[in-house]
Amino acid sequence: MKVLANDGLTKSGINALLQNGFEVITDKVPQENLITYINENQVTVLLVRSATKVTREMIDQCPSMEIIGRGGVGMDNIEVAYAREKGKHVINTPAASSESVAELVFAHLFSGCRFLQDSNREMPVKGNTEFAKLKKRYEAGIELRGKTIGIVGIGRIGQEVARIALGLGMKVIASDTRIGKASVRVDFYNSQYINVEIETEPLEQLIQHADFITLHVPAQDGPIIGKAELENMKTGAAIVNCARGGVIDENALIEALDSGKLAFAGLDVFDNEPTPSERILNHPKISLTPHTGAATEEAQDRIGTELANQIASILLVK
Repeated sequence: MKVLANDGLTKSGINALLQNGFEVITDKVPQENLITYINENQVTVLLVRSATKVTREMIDQCPSMEIIGRGGVGMDNIEVAYAREKGKHVINTPAASSESVAELVFAHLFSGCRFLQDSNREMPVKGNTEFAKLKKRYEAGIELRGKTIGIVGIGRIGQEVARIALGLGMKVIASDTRIGKASVRVDFYNSQYINVEIETEPLEQLIQHADFITLHVPAQDGPIIGKAELENMKTGAAIVNCARGGVIDENALIEALDSGKLAFAGLDVFDNEPTPSERILNHPKISLTPHTGAATEEAQDRIGTELANQIASILLVK
């Protein structure tokens, strides 16, 4: 049986599949050629990440394809309901990248609090001629300890964010339309731990109280943070989006940054990926990463082996 990992797969995942007798193909097949390639090679399993789209046409025209796997959490690039209706198995790895995404949230927060997104641009250009001026510009940093972080979406990733925040001495509040209360366990290096109960609250309330807001929600039909929500945030607050592009109104975000309403923003996802707007890319108050939330070696290893185990459990017991 052949597995096409069209958006790549780690060595650990490949090895796990090979050990179970699967043939693994890691060639990158262009979207427009996928149907032909799958049929000509009788591919049984198609593995994707965010780049490859699995359409209804592909599902209908590829009878050999039994499993569609998504390395990661969101499956908005796959016609999931239709695939399952047609008898295909659709799998993903919702827990494998939680720690990686959560750590990136704090990379953005630390960067914004100490102006790293701007100073890393300016120091190579002006560091040896305007050192004193740059020092003056970036001297008003702030600390995370003692601040309130508002987590919108307290699922797996949101709870991982909460663990890190609690370890930093932050107050954690959360909003979630499906979860009323989350129990977050914070483990320490010496086998000690604490459990913290976090009750969710309405988004409108969270927005007013949080010093920092981080979003962990699936793709939406429109922004959940728009002009009105940004205006209701605390002056000097900040926002991070490592979830999905489009959940923040980017034009309203730029207005809030330019007016001084928000101190900074951190973005890993964008409205028009893979071509974010120039205004976003060049803004000195926005910390930027190119949709790399799950892109750590550890997360990719977990994703690869978890997908391999799921595939084996489905196909090898038949």
